[in-house]
Amino acid sequence: MKPSAIEYETIIGLEVHVQLKTVSKMFCSCRANYQKVAPNNLVCPVCLGLPGALPVINEKAVRYTVATGLALNCKIAENTKFDRKNYPYPDLMKGYQISQFDNPIASDGYLEIEGEYGSRFIRIMRVHLEEDVAKLQHVQDPVKGKYSLVDVNRSGVPLMEIVGHPDLRSPLEARNYLTELRTILQYIGVTTANMQEGSFRCDANVSIRPKGSDEYMTRTEVKNMNSFRAVYNALEYEVSRQRSIVDNDGKVEQETRGWVEERSVTVSQRSKEYAHDYRFFPEPDLPPLKIDCEWVEHIKADLPELPGDRRQRFVDDYELSLYDAKQLTAYKQLADFFEDSVSLCTYEEDNLKNVSKSVGNWMLGDVTRLINVKDVKIGETKLRPSHLAQLVRLIDKGVLSSTLAKSVLEECFDTGVCPTEIVANKGYNQINDLSVLRSAVLHSVKENPKAVRDYLNGKEMAAQFVLGQVMKVTKGKANPNLVMKLIKEIIDESV
Repeated sequence: MKPSAIEYETIIGLEVHVQLKTVSKMFCSCRANYQKVAPNNLVCPVCLGLPGALPVINEKAVRYTVATGLALNCKIAENTKFDRKNYPYPDLMKGYQISQFDNPIASDGYLEIEGEYGSRFIRIMRVHLEEDVAKLQHVQDPVKGKYSLVDVNRSGVPLMEIVGHPDLRSPLEARNYLTELRTILQYIGVTTANMQEGSFRCDANVSIRPKGSDEYMTRTEVKNMNSFRAVYNALEYEVSRQRSIVDNDGKVEQETRGWVEERSVTVSQRSKEYAHDYRFFPEPDLPPLKIDCEWVEHIKADLPELPGDRRQRFVDDYELSLYDAKQLTAYKQLADFFEDSVSLCTYEEDNLKNVSKSVGNWMLGDVTRLINVKDVKIGETKLRPSHLAQLVRLIDKGVLSSTLAKSVLEECFDTGVCPTEIVANKGYNQINDLSVLRSAVLHSVKENPKAVRDYLNGKEMAAQFVLGQVMKVTKGKANPNLVMKLIKEIIDESV
């Protein structure tokens, strides 16, 4: 590859498809939650696309789309409609999709994200409502060869599409955009936003251009990205690929490419030399949809505190660092658990900062570790906010050392037994008796002469080693602050 004298700018626009968390499908009464259902068991004449079947609009899906538009600072249309989008894919039961073309429910919004050099506002072009398609399962059989099966369960599930302007300038910004968008959607309760299950899907339009230019160059569309990591890696690869082509006097082809996780590459799927002619026209079986302004105001009033506002409140009210506030508000359940735990702690008014920091540290440390190890959500565990508040109180009172507290937390996490009961049953009370501690320290000092010499030679960490030995002797029950004080006193006395 020859070196490039041109500095390029990355241009990324994202189209995000979100399955809405409604009970029934978009245009029929079939159950929408198809994830664990055997193929073709959630079907009816409407979602099968049988002749003569008539669709009926799901009001909750419209409400969720309006709520999303409001959360993304969009204008809500007073008058909108559904359209037929015609294309002949085998997963499209009717041969067309009921979607929205020129008059979406919400438009002209924005989303604030953390950019490469600070906060940025990414424009939202539109938020519209449509129906999901069926699901194809491709089979490779040694006898029958290749063939595909169609599962219609997903057909007709309410699908919301959020189309952003090409304002993103790096794969990192794209990932931050998706993370913030997913958090907002989970906060307002419109979707599970689970990428692995397909309820939060992303397509990316990617191109490059000389820095300072206003012209858009040939773009490619990248699909098949089912995690935030995949989105980031796919965009990194695609940007690099396009720069390599241009640097070698080649031409980027307009095409749809798919991300292959196993090989960490994008591969061509189909050419997009010409735009598809979807032959949009108003859906004749559905009347135009009028969205009442008063209804919109009710939806707006019902919106919960959004992640950005909650993040700032955590910084202001609990005096948390911005980093900790971001981590704690990334998931609504986690933020709720934190606030409930703090509210159940006993503290003086001027001690809220210390209690909040302590609860936050446990949440972001051992609680998060256990959630990841067990692969569960915080709401699915047996741990309760009252348990964490109790644990913090036992530490503050000197009943538990941090080492013992970790053991108590793990047992509480697995069993749901409250910390005070675990402490009583297991005899976990912290040792504060100075005579007992002094005996343990004298034993550890005698058994570790090298550590004593190192400490006397100015190595402060040697005292930490002796502390660890005392904790072993006492099975983690010794009060570490008292032990450290005794270690220094006893070693200094021996000189």
